[in-house]
Amino acid sequence: MSAVLGIDGGGTRTRASIVDGETVLAFVENGSIKRLRVGVEAAEANLRAILQDVFAKAGVKGVKAASAGVASATMPGVKEWITEVFSEFGVERSEVVGDEVIALDGAFKGGPGILQIAGTGSNCIGRAPDGGRESAGGWSSRLGDEGSGYWIGLHAVRRALNAHDREEPSRILETVGGIWGTKTIEELVNLGDSTPGPDFAALAPAISELAEEGDMVALGVLKQAAHDLVDSVLLVRNKLRRKHNLTADVPVAWIGSVIGKSRLVREQFFAGLHASAPKMPICETEVAGIEGAVWRAQQLAK
Repeated sequence: MSAVLGIDGGGTRTRASIVDGETVLAFVENGSIKRLRVGVEAAEANLRAILQDVFAKAGVKGVKAASAGVASATMPGVKEWITEVFSEFGVERSEVVGDEVIALDGAFKGGPGILQIAGTGSNCIGRAPDGGRESAGGWSSRLGDEGSGYWIGLHAVRRALNAHDREEPSRILETVGGIWGTKTIEELVNLGDSTPGPDFAALAPAISELAEEGDMVALGVLKQAAHDLVDSVLLVRNKLRRKHNLTADVPVAWIGSVIGKSRLVREQFFAGLHASAPKMPICETEVAGIEGAVWRAQQLAK
């Protein structure tokens, strides 16, 4: 048996692929396995469902190795329960790492580079030629994640409420109210301030659309998001240079719907990096985290 399993467990959805050599035997998608987002029971149910699906489609009863990249992999108990489920499905060797780790290897296959993640959450991780890693951000939606989808949704509402007080025009509150089903600002605020509260990341596409239509408050939020993402990359770049004696820039890659789907953020992200570090190579296309998970599983199987 030479097949391996790769899993990319992001905050919104999970991808799984079983590969034998260069041949993809099966690829499937399912719901999130992030416990903080969907809860313990739903996360485990989603993992079991995606494993049953991918093994059935691949026509195998086990794999030599598996690598799972999961948001919040460092939370207590996460590695243990995923490893236990893997063993039930005939996985001989396995690892559970952060989703930023598999994304980094999806871009650079163990080599040096900087990866900016900007999806539901945000994080930036870099690796030097000597293998040393540096990072910036990734401190959760409540304490950080600047430039993420969650950050965009949350700060769009915050800035729109401030604009409302100043009697400045913006359609953000009207749009968010339609998405949330609230009829008044008071209802919107009560829902937005509730626990566990609404999905602020789900607002990001609507905020991006409003910005494209000229809403100045929405545009300001996206500009700030792009600026924060650029800052994260430059911070990691400086750490790599200072701590690992780099004299040449390593390449930059990116992954996540904020950069991938928002034209305004993407263009300003690229422009900001080019202006600050003109010689730093930047990948034009989005990284596929699942490719990094498969690559790591293949290394684990050797």
